Amino acid sequence: MDDLDLRLVHAFVVVAEHRHFGRAAEALHIAQPALSRQIRRLEDQVGARLFDRDTRGTRLTAAGEAFLPAAREALSASRSAVAAARAADGPDRLVVGHVSALLVTAGVRALREARPEVEVRTLHLEWHEPRAALLGHRVDVVLARLPFPTDGLEVVRVRDESRVLLVPREHRLAGRDAVRLADFAEEPLARLADPDPAFAAFWRVEPRPDGGPAPAGPVVGTPEDRLEVVAGGEAVALATGAVLDGALRPDLVAIPVEDVEPVSVVLATRAGDRRALVTEFVRIAAACLGPG
Repeated sequence: MDDLDLRLVHAFVVVAEHRHFGRAAEALHIAQPALSRQIRRLEDQVGARLFDRDTRGTRLTAAGEAFLPAAREALSASRSAVAAARAADGPDRLVVGHVSALLVTAGVRALREARPEVEVRTLHLEWHEPRAALLGHRVDVVLARLPFPTDGLEVVRVRDESRVLLVPREHRLAGRDAVRLADFAEEPLARLADPDPAFAAFWRVEPRPDGGPAPAGPVVGTPEDRLEVVAGGEAVALATGAVLDGALRPDLVAIPVEDVEPVSVVLATRAGDRRALVTEFVRIAAACLGPG
């Protein structure tokens, strides 16, 4: 194992978990041909074929089944090694993650003023990355919006944000001051490809009051693609009310929705991380970034 490229091992584990090269490539944010090349390189290093691929899907070979537990152990050991190195580097370094349209500046500035000896860095994360970034020790704390998977994490609620309906400027609802779910119940909603089920249900408000699903709109790859299909009149979408505080595309309108659950903004940390600097930042940031 010491001669293996851990990036290739990680790619193998993701494919093994998805049992599908296309979905694994999306999870890894790389092109499928590049992922296939990585797996072939790993198979060359291991000296055995790890997957069988045919029209029925992707399956682990006997060698792949034998390799998987050790591969997971290797990745876990590498994460532990990173954590140990950072711990040995002293308590005076903190990496703060944040997702789009959430500003951590006030909390970071307050910590720097209180603890000028501390090195505080920030890292922007995509909407689906908070848990992986924390458990992978890329960051020590994340400011993000629920829902996202929180097993292995601890979260502290900072504030709630209302939700708005995004429609094209010429839409029948565009002139309204506010809407309710019933006003757009028949409108197709844009869908992200392969989202976390809880994330998808929250942003599509499913199940609906009658127990059914939301009307299906186009499948898009990114939040930016979602805005494009809304602007083109193919679907509508729900978003956080934070868009009202920033620049919105001129061809879109954001309308407050009165009767759907708000979005919870949280600070997330690794479960059991009791380092004083992490605890201090969460306390300071919660006060700085909370409502009002």
